[in-house]
Amino acid sequence: MSTLFTKIINGEIPCYKIAETDKFLAFLDVNPNAKGHTLCIPKVAVDKIFDLDDATFSELMLFSKKVASILEKAVSCKRIGMAVIGLEVPHAHVHLIPLNTMDEMRFVNKVSMSPNDLEDLALAIRLNF
Repeated sequence: MSTLFTKIINGEIPCYKIAETDKFLAFLDVNPNAKGHTLCIPKVAVDKIFDLDDATFSELMLFSKKVASILEKAVSCKRIGMAVIGLEVPHAHVHLIPLNTMDEMRFVNKVSMSPNDLEDLALAIRLNF
């Protein structure tokens, strides 16, 4: 199954990378709910998060926790929210969203960021990693 995320993993589509290991990738969402909205994905293409094997699921949560900790230091917010919805792209993923209000978790109000803003933010977050 070749998804949008598989193409990002393979370098066929660029992304604003935050962190990467041999098993996982974190990158900025280009249609963010809030500044710093990040996606954490396993490099293995599995549609539904609960279909991941137990080890990969646990490791994805730990990877997401580490990314959230760094994200919270780099982006001014009250806390980092986490959502697993999975309807947009058929590839398991975790949304990490810097929150100042509950509305930022609703996926209806988006912020606009230029490619330069996204690149600058990704660099600022990576510097804290």
